[in-house]
Parts: sequence; structure tokens; C-alpha cells
Amino acid sequence: MLRNVAVVLIDGVAPFEFGVVCEVFGIDRTEDGVPPFEFRVCGERPGEPVGTNVGVQLVPELGLDALADADLIAVPAARLREHYPPAVLQALREAHASGSTLLSVCSGAFLLGEAGLLDDRPCTVHWHHAAAFTERFPRAQVDPNVLYVDDGDIVTSAGTAAGIDACLHIVRRELGTGPATAIARRMVVPPQREGGQRQFIEMPVPTNAAMSLQPVLDTMLESIDTEHTVAELARRARLSERTFARRFVAETGTTPVRWLTAQRVLHARKLLEETSLAVEEIARRSGFSTAALLRHHFYKDIGVSPNAYRRTFSTSSLTSA
Repeated sequence: MLRNVAVVLIDGVAPFEFGVVCEVFGIDRTEDGVPPFEFRVCGERPGEPVGTNVGVQLVPELGLDALADADLIAVPAARLREHYPPAVLQALREAHASGSTLLSVCSGAFLLGEAGLLDDRPCTVHWHHAAAFTERFPRAQVDPNVLYVDDGDIVTSAGTAAGIDACLHIVRRELGTGPATAIARRMVVPPQREGGQRQFIEMPVPTNAAMSLQPVLDTMLESIDTEHTVAELARRARLSERTFARRFVAETGTTPVRWLTAQRVLHARKLLEETSLAVEEIARRSGFSTAALLRHHFYKDIGVSPNAYRRTFSTSSLTSA
């Protein structure tokens, strides 16, 4: 049973991510049928203000000793830095070793990584920080495509709103669907969101003047609705098919077919965002023979259907909203 929830604050904490944890676990919602939580706000120096990243300060009421017997310890996002407070890292290690479940929101995963708690474990972080996180903590098994990762006693979540998803997931996991749905209703958010981070990740069309195959890539993009065979592309590059295929993988990291499919999905994203074209027409303009084929590849790469993506990201729907 989830009874005691603690959140630890460090200098540069992000108020929104802290607020997410407060909203789910820090408000008495017993009138909605949600069991009460003992909620603790902790810091290295209780009673002393902790700076945030937006020009206000927060004052933790309790010290790090209050983490010791917490059922759940939340670590909200904070300003990235080279060194994190050793006392906080040690308190997290000890609490985890004693049985506390740990939850990170967005860049809060850096504290868990610095404490050595994500070594050889699946986790996630905001897609914008994924490369830096992987470089800093190479043993962590980072999945930048999901909203959160539940690895039992450690739950990591992606940026900002994904913290809501992770918190509600923990409530649902520990207390059941009813309490999670009741909290979600009060917050006016869906109890579970469709898809993952993939739908939010920026995917610019790759350009690299140093690539010997860049002219061929440009041609593929300019005629993205046309079928391209490896034999034809190799002729354009004036290479044998075997040499072309080998060089293509060396320069792009993938095969011609997979590269072109990814660019077609990217083009479809742009059309879904900026036009009101029917999905069938978008499929044709993106080089997919049918709408069903577009839906298959779109869901595989982005994690949601084309129509669901359009509802979220269409500029016309955003303007009308």
C-alpha cells in the first residue's frame, strides 16, 4: 500500500515538475475516494529556501532523514550540473536500499543516474536530454521514445506532462484504477495517454554536405512520392549496388528502404500538421501506396495513428482551440 510519499528538492528545481508531484500526491482527495497520503517535502537543509529555475524559492519543511521510510520518493526536474549534492545522492541510495520506490520526473533522472541507481536498468528521460544522459551514464538503458518506464522499484518519466502520466501510473499500480481515474478527473487530464515521446520528438530532415551520397538523398526527398529501387539509386551514385548499399549504411546508419520510409513518415507528419488533406491523399503524397500502409508505418515509428497525431498537432486545431 502506498502511504508515505516524499519529494526531495535541490537548488534549481523546476516548480512545474514539483507541482505535478504535489498535485497527485500532496492534495487530500479522500472525498473522491482516494486514500490519503502522508506527503513530505524534503531538502538538505530544512527550513532554508531552495532556488528554482524561474526566480522564486521553495522551502522544504523536512530534512533528508524524512526520506528513510518513505514508500515513494519523487525527484523532480532540476537544473543540470556537473556535480549533484553528495548528501542527497547518498540519501537516495540508502532509501532505495531500504525498500523505497524512486520516481524521477524529466531531468530528475540525472540525480538517479549520478547516484548509480540506473546502471544496467531500463529508464527514460526527456528526449531533449537523451543524448547527454546516455553519454554521461552509458550503463543506463535509456529509451527516449516512451512517456515513462516502470522498472519496479524505480520509475522514470520523460518531460513535464509525462510526469503526470508516471504519477498516475504509480497510483493505478499501487491503489487501482479507481483512485487514479478520480485524481485524473480532478486534474482534468486523461488517466492514460496514447503513444509515447516519439510523437513529440523533432525529426529534421538530415543534411550533411560531407556525405558523398547527399545528392542522392536530396533526389529521394524531392521525389518522395516515387518508388526508388536500390539499383536505380546506385546508378545515380555511379556505384555498384553492393558498394552503394554499404556506403549508404555507413553514411546514414540505416538501409535505403528504412531511411526512405522514415523520411516518408516525417513528410506525412508535416502534412498532418499543416494541411487538412485526407489521410488517403497524404499517403499518396508521402509515397505510401495506401492509407493502411501509412497507418502501419506511422504507428510503428510515432506510436500513434495519423488521425490521433493530427488531433494533437494540427495547426488548424491548435488555432481553433
